[in-house]
This record gives sequence, C-alpha cells and structure tokens, in this order.
Amino acid sequence: MFVGLDMGTSVAKAAAFAEDGTTLRVESTPVSLGGQGERVEQDVEEVVRAAAGVIAAVTEGRTPALVAVTGQGDGLWLVDAEGRAVRPAMSWMDGRAGGLVAGWMADGTATRLYRRTGNVLFPGSAGPLLAWLDRNEPASLDAAATAACCKDVIHLRLTGERGTDLSDASVPFLDPRTRDYAPDALTALGLEHRAGLLPPIAATLPYGEAHGRTDGLSRGTPVTCGPYDLPACAIGAGVTEPGDGLLTVGTTLACQVVVDTVGLDAEPVGFHLGTARPDRHMRALPAMTGTVALDWVLGLTGTTHGQLSDLLDASPRGARGVAALPYLSPSGERAPFVDPAARAEFTGLDLRADRADLVRAMCESIAFAARHCLEAAGLTGRLAVCGGGTRTPAWLRLFADVLGRPLRVARGPEPGARGAVMAGVAAHGDTLGHHLDPVRWTIPEAVIDPSPAAVAFYDEAYADYLFRVTTARERWRGPTGS
Repeated sequence: MFVGLDMGTSVAKAAAFAEDGTTLRVESTPVSLGGQGERVEQDVEEVVRAAAGVIAAVTEGRTPALVAVTGQGDGLWLVDAEGRAVRPAMSWMDGRAGGLVAGWMADGTATRLYRRTGNVLFPGSAGPLLAWLDRNEPASLDAAATAACCKDVIHLRLTGERGTDLSDASVPFLDPRTRDYAPDALTALGLEHRAGLLPPIAATLPYGEAHGRTDGLSRGTPVTCGPYDLPACAIGAGVTEPGDGLLTVGTTLACQVVVDTVGLDAEPVGFHLGTARPDRHMRALPAMTGTVALDWVLGLTGTTHGQLSDLLDASPRGARGVAALPYLSPSGERAPFVDPAARAEFTGLDLRADRADLVRAMCESIAFAARHCLEAAGLTGRLAVCGGGTRTPAWLRLFADVLGRPLRVARGPEPGARGAVMAGVAAHGDTLGHHLDPVRWTIPEAVIDPSPAAVAFYDEAYADYLFRVTTARERWRGPTGS
C-alpha cells in the first residue's frame, strides 16, 4: 500500500493506492483559514493534526510502503528546528506584501528577477513574504530555523528531516542552471542576510523515515516530500513529456505545460517549476479566473451547479451573441498577462438574452482563458484535465471544443496524491524496493474528443475573444495609457 497526502489550502486529503494504481481508500478533513483583510494565515498545529488524521484513516493501522507528501505551494511557514511554528503560517493568498511587489514591478526589480529565475513575484510567494516580515516582524525571522512551505513542514514533523524539493524552491530564488538558490536573487529583495532560513534543496525529493512521534504513522515508515500540488497533479495525470499539458479546472485555472528549457527572455508572467530532471520544467500559468467566475454568474442568475448542463444545452454556441471576459478577481489577472486592473464584462446583451446565455457566455470565456494560457505556455502535445469543473460533462465537452484537442480526464480520485506517490517511488524506488508502472498508474478515466464543427466555430470566436482582451487592456490603462 502506498499513501499520498495532499495538504490543500482548505482540505487535507489522503489516498491509499495498491501497487497497480488502484485506489483503495480516500479520506479528507477540512482545514481552516484565519485572518482578515489582506492577512490570510493558518494554524500549523491544526494542519499537522489534519495530516496525521487522514493518514491514520486510510492506513487503518497498516504500515504503508511509502507515504508521499504534497500540498499547497508558496506561502511562508516559519518553524523552529523541531518544526514548531514561531508564528501562524502565511498563506499563498496573503496580500500584505502587495505594496512591496508593486514597488519592485515599478522599479524593474521584478523583471530583472524573472530574467534570472524564470519566475514572477507575487505577494503570496516566499520572497515578498520574507521581505515583509524582515521589515515588519524581524523577531519572527530571528526566532525561526526554517522558512518553508506547507508540505516541507509536514515532512519535518513526520521525519525530523529539513529540506525542500525543486518545485517549491523555484519561486522566486532558484537558479534554473545551477538548480540551487541564486544569491543575487536574495540580494535583489534585500534578503541576503536571511539566506540561512531557506531549506536545503534535494536533488530529487527529500526522503526520511517517520520517527513515530506524530500520530498516524508508525516509526520507520518511509516518507518523501514533494513535488507540490501543481506538478504533482501533472505527474498523476501522466503529463511528463515536452509539449504536453495539464489543465486544472478549479477555483482558478491552473495551466501547466512541460518544457525542456526555461524562457528567461519571455514576457515576465507565470512560473518555471524545477523537476527531478534538469531538462524538464513545468511552465505554469495559473490564472485567477476559473470556477469562481462560474459560481458568480450562477449566483447572479439564481441557478445551481446541478442546472449547468441544462443551461449550456439551452443556449447555442456563441450564446446568441452574448460574450464575456471572465476577470472577476479584485486583484486582476496574473496569467497569461499580469494586469491588476483587469475586470470582467458582458457584451452583446439585449432584451432577448436570458440566464442560459449569460451562463454559457461565461463558460465559453473561461475556456477561452484556458486556451490563452495554454498557448502562451507552449502546449503542442497531449492535454490532460482534472479538477472540480470537469464533473459537468457538457462543460467538459465545451472545453474540448474550444481547445480543439482531445481531453484526457486524469485518473481519479486525487491526482495530486497519486502524482506524489509516483514521484516518491521514482526518486527512491531502489531504497524502497518498489517500482511502479507509470503508464498503468495514469490510465485516463476517459478521453473527450472535440466536435470538428464546434472547433471551427470556436476558432473564430477565440480570435474575437483575443481582440476583446486587447481592447479591454487598453481601456484598463486609462485615457493616458498609464
């Protein structure tokens, strides 16, 4: 039995798998978020308890061959040498460092850092959060032994081993050529004196044995750490070759494509996440839109997710001329372009439009946004898909039509936990005495083929979408272009 733990932002999930990849059991439990306004924090002890609880539930007293940990990336989890929190964890959603990031974008620091690492700065990533604490809570940094990410803290608490993997180390300090922290990247953010807080980077994945002091896992159980949830889901979906991609239709759209080089000269947007192979990187463009935009329009029209298929069937392709832009986040958009002023809109409305047209227009626009991100990320090969938005067949078919390619529905449940196990065994299989068949583990649940007629229609509609995005961005800049 192999166990994958996926420590999400609001839910801890564990899945037990047989050696052939069959899911044996899945357990989950909610985890709370605290704070108010720009402050978004989590209780480290609550997270560790939740992780131990779901592991214990799926193992039922048995000792697994491996526990593989993945989870939310970014944020800042300050702990002492024992993995105990010196302050509440700062979530990747925390916005306190927004002013610092705006300043670095204005003075060119953000662009120079992208040219060095291939990764953008955003308020909830480790660099800006460290810099904010250094200015506002230096005592917290002085008291900490490690500035880690969520999964790294769980691994430290389970095994006593301090470390991180290449994916979480990537943003924003990793030099993709040396595969180690870039000292000048720390200097650019004024953090050279805090370099000792960064955990060592494992060449493949951190590995240790459970010390038995945390409930839910017996002493000596092998435990691996990483990659974090975005690349772990890609591995679990069988996305490993250059040009292949994964679309996660969740609260936001997480769009990833495997690339063999880091485009340091490209437009500064998104991330290049390191992997165990030096010639493989995950080009990640996580948009701010996704099912959150669908939820908004369903609420506005007084409809529910259970009605979505009927609503999509009730409105024809093109939504009778109604079109949308899906940028509903108050913080704007971050992929495939960065614009804090980005805002949503509906066009083409008249008295004949109904709620089905509004819902279809928003669903189409979200699919267009996914295509925009995936094309910018370099998608040329096969595309897998996962996430809550894939549970509605009519919307899944719409995605296939807009993207113009078959969609491989990732094997479920829990592709992140599945990918964490696959990565852990790939990295440490000789030590574990186990090797898994990746093809068998990633057989898709289904393949959704596009309709040729719909593909032709949506190719034209996508060109119109890009035109509307371009003209909207000009409006967002204001009459002076500033």
